[in-house]
Amino acid sequence: MLYTEEAVRSNIRNREGKRVFYLGKGDTLTPGARDYLSRERIEVLPAEQAKPEEYRLANGAVLREKPEHMTHLKGNLLVSKTHPRIALRGRMDSLEAELLLCQLNCEKWRAELGEILALARNLIRWEVLDEPAPEGKLCGLTAEELRSHSHRPQDYYGQPHFMPEAADGAVILRLNRCRTAARAAELAAAAAFTDENGNCTREDILRSLNRMSSVLYILMIREKAGR
Repeated sequence: MLYTEEAVRSNIRNREGKRVFYLGKGDTLTPGARDYLSRERIEVLPAEQAKPEEYRLANGAVLREKPEHMTHLKGNLLVSKTHPRIALRGRMDSLEAELLLCQLNCEKWRAELGEILALARNLIRWEVLDEPAPEGKLCGLTAEELRSHSHRPQDYYGQPHFMPEAADGAVILRLNRCRTAARAAELAAAAAFTDENGNCTREDILRSLNRMSSVLYILMIREKAGR
């Protein structure tokens, strides 16, 4: 198998607190994938080292083989593929796909979409490794600015809120698909990180996804205003 940078990013694993990538015999890396691993200081290990001697379940049980209906939550801890965090990872995967297609077809907003895509990929890593999602600007706007711009677009762009229509063109419609994918991922994150008492355990991830859908809406507004 030939691993591209995107494929490598999706297959980063956590081993004893460090990020690693397992490469099988006969598998190769593209130059971009190799540069990414070197830049991020991610160790490449033989795939034979990836299989643990045993798998753990949340209830403390130990298995010697991984059942097909289960997958890795982190390390050698297995959960059902219906687990809310696995469902979230599926939604994030779909969001990435939408962003890539949008970036391919929206030259005007390629840089902004690239920044959003980078955040989406980092969110997957932060979720898998239980790392905090740092706060910062997204497409040049702070969290407060994003909230203000998305709530009062008329004041900033001379364009009021609108419901997208076919006549708005392909760029706005593709941006809207990305926005809805980000919103779906946010709802999946809320389901994955709400405990039995109704408390959110990963507000950082929900906040980042909310900012992402806001900035995508702002791009729709800007595109509409430009037209």
